[in-house]
Amino acid sequence: MVASDSFAEFLREQLAPLGHLTMRRMFGKTGVFCDGVMLGMVRDNTLYFRVDDHNRATFKEAEAFPPLNYEKKGEAIDLAFWRAPERLFDEPDDLLTWARQAVAAAQRVAAKRTTPMRGREQRKWGKPSKGRG
Repeated sequence: MVASDSFAEFLREQLAPLGHLTMRRMFGKTGVFCDGVMLGMVRDNTLYFRVDDHNRATFKEAEAFPPLNYEKKGEAIDLAFWRAPERLFDEPDDLLTWARQAVAAAQRVAAKRTTPMRGREQRKWGKPSKGRG
């Protein structure tokens, strides 16, 4: 279920210091974007932050909760989004700290997507073209 209007507005207010915040419905959830990168997702008014190897230690507290997941062929597939502890909503500075770490992870993911194709994809589609001036 997507974020309610009131929860989405709450997140916009709390996360405003990060930059330009937008939200978009995606696969029955709400994607939370900051300056074009997806830092989190909301399902059932529960916020999940993007996690990677660089911010996993910061988010250690969130390991107590299951990650965001979806069902595929009867199997749960875990995503790289961990649930934000409820205490963060009473501690705005900590919420922003976590959000900044999630933005950094989202930027790393975005950077990987913009690197030239490697391996099998490169052989299949040919070498990446060099920009035309």
